[in-house]
Amino acid sequence: MASNPDDFRWFGEGFNGFPKTLPDDCVHYAIYIIDAKANDFTIREQLRKVQVAANALCKNLLKDFIWQRDGFGLDIVQRNGRSLLQGQTNFGDSVEDEWLIVYLLRELSRQFPKCWIRIFDSDGEFLLIEAADAIPKWLNPENAEHRVWINQGKLFIVPKARSNEKARVEALRLDDALIFIQDRASDLLHSPSIEAEAFYRLRKYPDQIRASLHHAIVMIPRRLAYVLHHDAAYVSPAVEAFYLRDPIALRPMQSKDSSKLYFPPEDLVAVSVKFTKVGYAQLKGQTFQTPPVWAACTTRGPEIPDEANSETGMKVTCGFEMLLSDPQNVDKKPVREIKLLLEDLEVGEEQLPSNDDISRWGLTRDDESWLDINFEDFDRELSGRGDHQSPGRTAGFGDKMAQENLRKIVARFENLLHEEDGSAEDAEFLDDMDNDDESEDSGTTDGTASDDSTSGSGEKGVDFDEDRFDSMMREMMGLPPSAVVANAADMGLRPGSQAVSGEEDAGMHEEKGIRQVMKDMEAELRQAGALSLEPPSTG
Repeated sequence: MASNPDDFRWFGEGFNGFPKTLPDDCVHYAIYIIDAKANDFTIREQLRKVQVAANALCKNLLKDFIWQRDGFGLDIVQRNGRSLLQGQTNFGDSVEDEWLIVYLLRELSRQFPKCWIRIFDSDGEFLLIEAADAIPKWLNPENAEHRVWINQGKLFIVPKARSNEKARVEALRLDDALIFIQDRASDLLHSPSIEAEAFYRLRKYPDQIRASLHHAIVMIPRRLAYVLHHDAAYVSPAVEAFYLRDPIALRPMQSKDSSKLYFPPEDLVAVSVKFTKVGYAQLKGQTFQTPPVWAACTTRGPEIPDEANSETGMKVTCGFEMLLSDPQNVDKKPVREIKLLLEDLEVGEEQLPSNDDISRWGLTRDDESWLDINFEDFDRELSGRGDHQSPGRTAGFGDKMAQENLRKIVARFENLLHEEDGSAEDAEFLDDMDNDDESEDSGTTDGTASDDSTSGSGEKGVDFDEDRFDSMMREMMGLPPSAVVANAADMGLRPGSQAVSGEEDAGMHEEKGIRQVMKDMEAELRQAGALSLEPPSTG
């Protein structure tokens, strides 16, 4: 069947490319200079100063830091006739890297009052997601884009149009947001409560920069020790190669012949290796069968300390082997640099470190208790008794931030329980901010639900997922599954299914059932002490 040439005319008539979405686990950031009196040349000069200051800030704060995947960087670009600084970082599984970037950008904004900074990730305006409890009701994922800005260390929101008080708030274009900031900066919304929630995780910085790393003593080949001493950051892509390994990546490890390996398991030495905490947990948590070439390795010098971890060292070395051997990594910068270092060794331009050299590097080993979660401590944290531990026990579980985040979750849940008016709307909004795509899909699969949400009364129906609610309660409180299921059965609701719809009396019965379940769960939480966020008095 012949195609009509007119079918493709639109490619040449204003086609701007297919819609682009930010990859998962990526954060994008942009810095604009808002100065009505400055021309593009002046703006670019100011941007270069910001760029230099950013490099100096990173050099000062991140001297010994390693990123989980990509690092922080700013490039001068031009978009729609406007010069700006922008960057994009893939933070992988390390959310702390994303918040470190927020901290760096906020610090930059304090140095340059004319800088207006925007940051978002694949979830959208994630700063608003953090502040979901405090933001105005009109602000939602559909209209939040381009409204959130950082300036002079503060968080500002572009408000809705005053002439649109009761109408639906439309999405805001980037150019309109920049014009609003330039012409009406005094009308921007700045709320201390929103700012406190949005920047809640930043209170631990800059100390958290060091706290997000972990040092371990491991046994690795001397050749690998030489490579890591040159740049400790090489460990991150190696850990990722090990963690995401596939059958192709494992092929080099299947042979008993070590002559073809980049890092054969021989001449092992004990060195201190620096990891991100996420990377170290990924290594420790992986079950990995010892490759044949390592099973035959018995070389161990008398100078190897007892605390040296041979299993972790084997995993690290295998990760580097997979990283360098996999054809898909051939163009990656760390791979090219490591291969150049090994070539220098082969031609004699560099020498392997001696035992004396390695001894001068020093051995650092951090405590690994942050990897352990004692579920009795976990229960005490939930019940508000976290500060009172039994003799011989350490305080709390995991790290301190995990404990504080848990208390915050309980506090938000308490607020949700006590919201008599609009609680359903708040719950739906919180869910939308985390997963608006899923909510859109579910809203269009049922015509009845869609009609209810747009009815003249303005009230939205509540889709109560009993299984999800039960699962959340059991996860947070350790309650038996029957606690929630029994309550649902007493009210005529079937466990594990949606409430019956289609009749008005059934809808009213469902609403009463939901309220009763919420009241029952609040009583359970209060009885267990989970809603008592303050530690009990010791007097």
